[in-house]
Amino acid sequence: MTALDALEPDDLDGHSIDELADYLDAGMQPPDPTIDGSPACQNALAAILRVRHASLGSLEAAARDEAPADESWIGGVLANISLESRSGRDVPLRPQSESERPVMTEGAIRSLIRRTGDSVPGVLVARCQLDGDVTELGSPIRVVVEVAVVSGPSVVATADLVRTGVAQALAEQTDLLVDAIDVVVRDLLEPQPETDSTPEEER
Repeated sequence: MTALDALEPDDLDGHSIDELADYLDAGMQPPDPTIDGSPACQNALAAILRVRHASLGSLEAAARDEAPADESWIGGVLANISLESRSGRDVPLRPQSESERPVMTEGAIRSLIRRTGDSVPGVLVARCQLDGDVTELGSPIRVVVEVAVVSGPSVVATADLVRTGVAQALAEQTDLLVDAIDVVVRDLLEPQPETDSTPEEER
């Protein structure tokens, strides 16, 4: 894991990305209630796992080629995870009654966007942001998703899949008035070499 000493522990309820990575490496044992009970830490842990599973060879090579380490591409991705996982502003939902004031946090929405983008094959979300007044129900919001995509002829189509998936997820799980979703391809990743599998290896 790339060193990320520049990250501020306050971003994740007193923890840093390095601490969360170490927690994952230890199999999340012994249990740490300050991590297990923190929604921000749980969002960040899930994002770290997706980073590790997404074309790690290419990401590690990119990190080695850039210096210093905390300014590398992968360092930037993990730094953004730390910042975006914070609770942020309260985003209102449509109430079912006059006495209700339901909300979800901005951090939860950013994690939803990141999780949706990461679920598209060949995509790793580098950064996402919500432009506009998310605290005002019905205020138009512009969503910006910066991604890395495995290089190939289908980059545009892959970006469209991210845009469609994010739009659907936000429509289903939030009450945001999404005016636009911009998907920006910031980096191209080299495809992972395919490995041969034998019937004996398959379970």
